[in-house]
Amino acid sequence: MTKQRPKHLDLLKITQPIPAIVSIMHRISGALLFLFIPFLLYLLQLSLVSSESFAKFKAFTGNPLTKLLLLVLLWAYLHHFCAGIRYLAIDLEYGVGLESARTSSKVVLAVSLTLTVILGAMLW
Repeated sequence: MTKQRPKHLDLLKITQPIPAIVSIMHRISGALLFLFIPFLLYLLQLSLVSSESFAKFKAFTGNPLTKLLLLVLLWAYLHHFCAGIRYLAIDLEYGVGLESARTSSKVVLAVSLTLTVILGAMLW
């Protein structure tokens, strides 16, 4: 019995379940945070060295594109943190079932986005 296999996969038509999306976003946010460590350390140094460098820091972070980048990094941190707590709970065998995994994934997305909006509004 020969199976008719697809000749190609249309990646735009494949839909992932929400736990898979949270997992992929967890990896992306971790990579984003890792890649921007030098930038964040530079901003920290700029804010601490002297009053002149702090003025440069304020001018640099006052730019809307920089604010947007920092907002994305804030989301990356919050999502990575919330998803990390979810994965720790899964390692302890809480939320391993299908329905609880879906629910915890939705909670991670909702909490990380809500915290990003709240903290972003406070810092903007």
